[in-house]
Amino acid sequence: PSIRKRLATSPVALLFGSEKRGLSNEDLSHCHWLLRIPTREEHRSMNLGQAVAVCLYELARNPQAAPHPTKPILAAAADLERLTALLLDALRSSGYVKANPSGSQKRCSAAPTEEKIRRLVRRLQLSATDAELTLGILRQIFWKLGSAKAPAAES
Repeated sequence: PSIRKRLATSPVALLFGSEKRGLSNEDLSHCHWLLRIPTREEHRSMNLGQAVAVCLYELARNPQAAPHPTKPILAAAADLERLTALLLDALRSSGYVKANPSGSQKRCSAAPTEEKIRRLVRRLQLSATDAELTLGILRQIFWKLGSAKAPAAES
């Protein structure tokens, strides 16, 4: 969703760094969106006041005048299913979610938690790139921990 849509329904914070150093990578990791203000080659930077003024002007101006950003390509259902399966394998391995007893057809007490995890992954509306990154992270965790059993999602 665009920042204008977010402003209409919930509070939004704009985070600006100092003029000398900007924002650290740690600061940036807490941000949902990153913004770059295009500048001319001969004047590559803005002072803090200018940057704040440009951002507030853009937020206050007519939303119809704003160009529509391109939407990221969302992850395919199959990728989300692989991600969910791998995440659930990790949660079972850690003991957060209890595995179904071997051969049991009954829904165990973990089923509601698994459903919540599945819905959470869908609600995230991950881009294809973010889904692939998350899959890579989970695979690396399994590999690094030396999982004796390959996760079901990899089968």
